[in-house]
Amino acid sequence: MASKLKILQVIPKLGYGGAETGCFDLAHYLHENNCKSYIVTSGGPLLKFINKKKVTIIRLPVQSKNPVLIFLNAIILTLIILTLNVNIVHARSRAPAWSCLIATKITKRKFVTTFHGTYNFKSDLKKWYNSVMVRSDLIIAGSNFIFSHIKENYSKYLSKNRKFLVIFRGINTDYYNPKKIVDTDKNLLKKKWNISEDKKIILLPGRLTEWKGQEMFIEAIGLLKNDLPELEFIAVILGSDQGRKIYKKKLVRLVEQHRLSKNVIFVNHLELMPIAYEISDVIVSSSIEPEAFGRVSVEAQSMEKPIIASNIGGSNETIINNKTGFLFTAGDSKNLNEKLKDVLNLSEVTLNGIGAEGRKNVIIKFNVEKMCNRTYSEYKKLINA
Repeated sequence: MASKLKILQVIPKLGYGGAETGCFDLAHYLHENNCKSYIVTSGGPLLKFINKKKVTIIRLPVQSKNPVLIFLNAIILTLIILTLNVNIVHARSRAPAWSCLIATKITKRKFVTTFHGTYNFKSDLKKWYNSVMVRSDLIIAGSNFIFSHIKENYSKYLSKNRKFLVIFRGINTDYYNPKKIVDTDKNLLKKKWNISEDKKIILLPGRLTEWKGQEMFIEAIGLLKNDLPELEFIAVILGSDQGRKIYKKKLVRLVEQHRLSKNVIFVNHLELMPIAYEISDVIVSSSIEPEAFGRVSVEAQSMEKPIIASNIGGSNETIINNKTGFLFTAGDSKNLNEKLKDVLNLSEVTLNGIGAEGRKNVIIKFNVEKMCNRTYSEYKKLINA
């Protein structure tokens, strides 16, 4: 049965987020394990990296929350499932999950969902909409935090005949490997960002949105400059505003108010993230709301870099505090400033030790091979049940 498995993953858009990269990695892993691998998506920048000989891409407007389109997508997915004789449909977002739920009910195929985030719900209707992610045969939580969140908020939708488990997200530790980065690439990126060799680099990756904590981060950087006026540093806020132009302007004004124009730069996007990690002296994840997993914290550890992250959500699981990274009080700019000063004062020997422990932590617990193998094993169990 394993050699004949045909898996269809459905995701709104293939960008660079955790859900998207997980879909990408699993799709190629399935091919390597003699499965037919399909992805249904509306598009996205990650598409250009898909190996079309290994993974078949089908374009559908599955990013839409329009009820009419959701139903039309369900009909088209039904035809796709029957035509390709798909065994398992795996949805990674709510709108396409509704289409997949309908299609798998019609075709009587197995349905899998991965619950990637906490999903806001301010009304019973919104919670019902979110509940599609726990209406599958197999519900995957990306962290223990998400597992607890589901049990706390969606228990009435869970049933004994549905399997519910944690499969930690994984990253490609071969890609996020400091030994793979050459000096030429590091120098080119520093030149592109106009950063001189003598300056410390503090990196904050993540899309520009309030809950990622960029405002609090800028306040902490302002405190750092006041406390260590002699420190030569650049704080890089790396991430797209994704259309949040007003929020981006607010951040720029905040930088100006704190007189940090020479200390803070905004970078919209970078495909080769390992280079950004490698040139940085410290990485920050400043989220003021819980991260479902905290991919930045894991990537930084894999790159053997010190990570300072909020003490909420997934980072509590991925970081061993004071051993592979450092946790600070979420939303507290003063505490973040203190942690930054502590890390920037660490000796090279200490930093190397933290880096080595961080990479070991990721390889053992959060590597992509482990994530893919576990998911594939659950697929086989589901088919053979």
